[in-house]
Amino acid sequence: MKEIGSETDGQMSVSARAWREAVRLARQEAGEEGNAPLVSICCITYNHGPYIRDALEGFLSQKVDFPIEILIHDDASTDETPEIIREYKARYPQVIKPILRTENQYSKGISNISVFNFPRARGKYIAMCEGDDYWIDPGKLQAQVDYLEAHPDCALCIHSARIESVDGSRPVGRMRPYTQDRVISPEEIVDKTSGYPTASMVFPARIMKELPDYYLDCPVGDIPMQLMMACQGYAYYMDRDMCVYRVGVASSWTNLMKQGDYERKQRRYCEQMRDLYQAFDRESGGRFHREAMRAADRIYFLTQVNTKHYDRVLSREYRGFFRELDGRTRFFIRFEALLPGLYRLLQRMVRGKN
Repeated sequence: MKEIGSETDGQMSVSARAWREAVRLARQEAGEEGNAPLVSICCITYNHGPYIRDALEGFLSQKVDFPIEILIHDDASTDETPEIIREYKARYPQVIKPILRTENQYSKGISNISVFNFPRARGKYIAMCEGDDYWIDPGKLQAQVDYLEAHPDCALCIHSARIESVDGSRPVGRMRPYTQDRVISPEEIVDKTSGYPTASMVFPARIMKELPDYYLDCPVGDIPMQLMMACQGYAYYMDRDMCVYRVGVASSWTNLMKQGDYERKQRRYCEQMRDLYQAFDRESGGRFHREAMRAADRIYFLTQVNTKHYDRVLSREYRGFFRELDGRTRFFIRFEALLPGLYRLLQRMVRGKN
């Protein structure tokens, strides 16, 4: 177990420096390890004290016929998260391999903290799950790895997720990008109408051995990862809820985005994501140009939804993206846009009852 403090370097990209240092450390440790696992579970945590036990128990409950390792990176949590990780490390020393930071890396500008886990992964496959989400099906890993082993051209295996609210303010739902088991083309991975649960992702580790700048510079990690996978092959979706996606976690990226000047943050996020898709378009030689540009336009549309610029949301230009929203969301957008006074009155009445 490593307790890591401050690391300084030159003036190159902060994320690129972090990636390079992580690769160096991984190579240094390679000779210390025993037999390689088939799957490396990569988990990042920050102030996930109330949730991290669920994540760890979900990993350890997997019924598999192959060895696994659990790679955890804690970004200097100020709650009980590090102590819980130490407890599990003591119980499963050959499986759980944590890095416990004493200085927060996200605050230094390293947005994709997984750069510290990927170089350490010794498995043929990587399975993703952040510390505030968890797995609920003990057959999840076996099912996904069996598919990937039988289909070497598949670059990503995902499944649906159950949605849980940490405070009970939002009813349980599902994150279900498709309605049946199916193959997803590389083009659709790039230009998808619904996000994929990060905790459902299992993929060949070779894809993450070299990280392009567009991954290192992106404010989120899942989308650039999926773009990298589109360049390597197709994806496969299993229509089974085998993990839980929690909403409302205080330390989550989504919640942090809502603090302060939300409009400015959404505008900046849109710019960064357009930069991502443009960089990906260049890197992939224009192979997915139409899909990448449409995906960037969709991000812009969704930021307009989030910031309630309904004149643009309801314009003819974005009618196709509007139809991609679920019926309930479309109804309330139209309601608020056409009858804002009544909408606010009903909102106050509902909040008063709660």
